[in-house]
Amino acid sequence: MVNKEAWKKDRIQSAANGTNPMIIAKMKSGYAAIGDTQFLPGYCVLLPFQPYRSLEDMPFSERKDYLFDMSLIGDAVQDVCEPRRLNYSIYGNSDPFLHAHIFPRYDWEPEERMAYPVWQYPEVKWKSERYQYTDEWHGKMRERIGRKIVELMEEAYLSQNIQK
Repeated sequence: MVNKEAWKKDRIQSAANGTNPMIIAKMKSGYAAIGDTQFLPGYCVLLPFQPYRSLEDMPFSERKDYLFDMSLIGDAVQDVCEPRRLNYSIYGNSDPFLHAHIFPRYDWEPEERMAYPVWQYPEVKWKSERYQYTDEWHGKMRERIGRKIVELMEEAYLSQNIQK
């Protein structure tokens, strides 16, 4: 039997070989991916092309592109999902490779959660099937975010004279 989620064992390599179903767009520094969980609609992740252990391991020339691409994903999520703000985070505590989280934050979130990091949401939000990404519930939003990322890359890379 084929494991449908084998791509999760190496998200970066599966993105490179086209088997990571969460990839939204290939960017200058890596891959924009929709988050596995969508209790905050529009949650995205940026995976680098190489499995660096941390941001500090990434060469300076790639680091600036990586952080810039992270901001472009944020711009796309802001445009499509219209959250009250965005949270950007890079931790490396659970997964042993560099990846950046882009979390939209909304006015409809419980007041007791608004002032705290998303990681303090109950585990059920992260693990429950109810909040997991599905094409049926989140596919149109994902497509819109992907189109906006491409549009922003074209505009930003052209304005900075950067080659994709």
